[in-house]
Amino acid sequence: MVTDTRTATAAQERPLPATQFYSVEYPGYVQPSSVHLALRNLGGPSSLENAFKRGAAKNEGLLELNFQPGNPFAHPIPGDIVNTSNILFKVTKRRRRKADGDKSPDAFAGDYTLEAMGIILKSARFRSMADYQFQPDMSDPVAQLRVAMNRMDVDAVRRYTISDEKEDYSLPLGESNRVEIDPQLTDQTLCRSNLRLFPPPLFSRQGIPQNYNFKANPASMVATTADEDTGQERKRLINKGRWKGYGPATISFGDSNVPQNPSPGLLQARSTIKQDLLDRVVNLLEQRPIWTRAALYNQFNSAEVREIHNSKVILPLACYMFQDGPWRDTLVRFSYDPRKDPAARFYQRVYFRNANHPMSRTSVVTRRQEGRSVAAYISRSMEQEETAGIEQRKSHIFDGLTITKETAAFQLCDIVDPMLKEMIEREEDLRETCDERDGWYSAHALERIKTVLRHKFFSLLQGYVATKEECEALLEQSGQKKTQVTRIGKRLKYGKHNMAKGALRPEDAAAARLQATLERNARNLQTTRRVGKHVCYTLTCFSLLA
Repeated sequence: MVTDTRTATAAQERPLPATQFYSVEYPGYVQPSSVHLALRNLGGPSSLENAFKRGAAKNEGLLELNFQPGNPFAHPIPGDIVNTSNILFKVTKRRRRKADGDKSPDAFAGDYTLEAMGIILKSARFRSMADYQFQPDMSDPVAQLRVAMNRMDVDAVRRYTISDEKEDYSLPLGESNRVEIDPQLTDQTLCRSNLRLFPPPLFSRQGIPQNYNFKANPASMVATTADEDTGQERKRLINKGRWKGYGPATISFGDSNVPQNPSPGLLQARSTIKQDLLDRVVNLLEQRPIWTRAALYNQFNSAEVREIHNSKVILPLACYMFQDGPWRDTLVRFSYDPRKDPAARFYQRVYFRNANHPMSRTSVVTRRQEGRSVAAYISRSMEQEETAGIEQRKSHIFDGLTITKETAAFQLCDIVDPMLKEMIEREEDLRETCDERDGWYSAHALERIKTVLRHKFFSLLQGYVATKEECEALLEQSGQKKTQVTRIGKRLKYGKHNMAKGALRPEDAAAARLQATLERNARNLQTTRRVGKHVCYTLTCFSLLA
């Protein structure tokens, strides 16, 4: 075991000068004779002063390294000014010859002296990759115009004229510009482009180098297909792991047949879902062949609704949809055709828009802050969630007394208001064949139902329950004005109408909005007058007491 007998001594303390320096990490070799060239490439001393000065704005602290100063087409390297806490040392080396007179390089001994000069508070670094460079022909008039604009040469700018197009977009290569290229990779004559395309301000947006680590998609596999005409085989990559979107089969009212069963592709995905949820959906469709999505979801709790919605397969395995007509956007049991069953009139969908309903949805944070704190929201039990959702599960039912949403979209069988229910179940005014616009009801009967439903719904939105006398007077008034016009026998264009939703005509909708505004203004005026009378009476009493 070897022990060091030398005694350790404490390092001598040296004062640190308060002189401040700034450093530039120049990406290149700088000799004492080329310092002026490095400063020129950095924009000169003024650019360095602006970049390093205290309190400089972000645009003023920009430093660029340009290896071709004065060339407007050369792309510089951007620099970053970073704060540092480095110490600047001055290293001095003194060489002396040994006493024996040997002139070999090993015969010289050096003494090194280290001296702290100050601290470096800021440093300029150029860590970004250099952009791609392209040098156009500087004799081109456009290039000369760019140089003139860079120098603010007004006379040269005014002399610029647009020359005639020669259409010489390619030129043969000269002997001095020819390169050795395999003849099989090129044509017989080598040409160079003459499109006169000038480079953009920036080619690449990637400034920091990184490892690409290219790997092929493991879910991709090679599939071979044959052309039916030529029989030629072609290979292509197919992503087997791609997400496949599923949705209920959709037909239009004019289609003659309805889907009998789900597609074979859906049957293959049947093993990936919860079978009990699918069975419950099928049983509900057996009890009632047509549902709206909201009415069907209200038969399940929130967790089950989330599972049905996220699976994307349960509903397509149990039902199909109409994309127009009286049962638009409803879920229909397979093999059931409501166009052939008069009892399907109870499942027709009535929808009308609320022009005053805000379409923007409040954020989750806002909803939580309005009703409860975040902690209470997170800690709430499932029983409390079920209790809070009981009222929401009745959102598809209209009773004429309460509303749970600001848009009206109901099936006739879900309307339990006594007056409306009597009108819906009346069999005197029905059609013999199903109509694309009104279903099994006549135009007059369905319009009366929508008129009463619209009045009751908007009355609830305004804060009061419409009476039966009001609705009867409204029906009588609409009958006297003969608002029911004869239907035009022209067939509706697919996807070009929304009258099957029960929407008002534009003129009727405008009249309803105007009437509602006038009534609201009248009520506000009466309230203001009552308040004004009370204020005047109070002021009179005070004046008498004084």
